[in-house]
Amino acid sequence: MTDAAAAAATPAPKYGPTAILTPANLLTAARIVATPFWLVMVANTGPGWWTFLIGFTIGITDFVDGYLARLQGSTLLGAWLDPLADKVLALGGMFALVASGQFHWFPVVVIAAREVLISGYRSRMGKLGVSVPATKLAKWKTFVQLWAIAFALVPPIADNAHWIATSMLWTGFALTVVTGWQYIAGGAKTAKAAEGQ
Repeated sequence: MTDAAAAAATPAPKYGPTAILTPANLLTAARIVATPFWLVMVANTGPGWWTFLIGFTIGITDFVDGYLARLQGSTLLGAWLDPLADKVLALGGMFALVASGQFHWFPVVVIAAREVLISGYRSRMGKLGVSVPATKLAKWKTFVQLWAIAFALVPPIADNAHWIATSMLWTGFALTVVTGWQYIAGGAKTAKAAEGQ
């Protein structure tokens, strides 16, 4: 089958880039809305099976809306909402665990500062026409941070092996610093190459 025939055989996405009320976008929005209620639960009750399961359910919707977006068509709104939902869940969860005494404030504050700085940096580079896409290591960083939160909420680990959650948090901290530097160095290199053209 030729490339043209394969392209013709592939069904067109159900939603275009400018669509708003898609299943994927609605699920992402629901994740953002549900997260603050879960954060109050984390801050007030700390580790617990219900707290863990509710947070896990909210987190797993990230994979579901990603699947729906690939299946039905990705949108500009979804591309903006999805990373926002991830940041609200990860940063909110870590700060809630600081409030409940499970996490030390220092790595969490540095992680949050990095997210704010890189978001601003991306916006500034975008205005210059330079794209700063997410790296694989940055995706691993978010994955590690979310598992640090999960381990801190599972009662057997929180009560008897809290070092696991702490180790994951500091690993996420290290990845945060490294990927932050990669973004800045990579963006600066791309901008310099663009100026030389």
